[in-house]
Amino acid sequence: MSLEQLIGEYGPVAVFLGAAVEGETAAFLGGVISHRGLMPYWQAAAGAFLGSLIADQALFFAGRHANRLAIVQRMMRVKAAERVRTLLAAHPTGFILSFRFIYGIRTVSPLMIGLSGISPLRFFFLNLIAAFVWGVGITAIGYLFGNAVEALFGRLRLHVHMLAALGVILVAVAVTAFLARKTLSRVWAGTRN
Repeated sequence: MSLEQLIGEYGPVAVFLGAAVEGETAAFLGGVISHRGLMPYWQAAAGAFLGSLIADQALFFAGRHANRLAIVQRMMRVKAAERVRTLLAAHPTGFILSFRFIYGIRTVSPLMIGLSGISPLRFFFLNLIAAFVWGVGITAIGYLFGNAVEALFGRLRLHVHMLAALGVILVAVAVTAFLARKTLSRVWAGTRN
């Protein structure tokens, strides 16, 4: 079975699992793969949306109902947890809608939201909206990146196209991490005053 056949067969499941576990890279690559015609765009976007939604709901309920487990206790003590608490207290709705777009706090945020007084129904609806925007948006960026690569370099072999996409992701993550750290440090300093 060729790489193209494997992606066509298992691509949507891989995007779903990747979005649940890792996030942006899986959704972005899902868009690149859909641009290549190996799976429909809607399947890549749906996989990213559902993976993100389900993972964040599970972490919310882990914070709400399983907060005595050792793994949950460890996550509650990470450095980012205090920043999440502060941002959540200051801007609960805005934070729930945006945490998946903020580098470095994506995994711990739904857990900490589960520990807060936010109702499960409120979290579900806000999470549904944010996961949809995130899944469709990040996948669309990958799809458009595929268009840009093809316009610049022609149709590349699949593995070269994927390596180019991974390179862009690495640069984007580094720039985002730098900018997010600066922004969060300013927000963090502002909420302390």
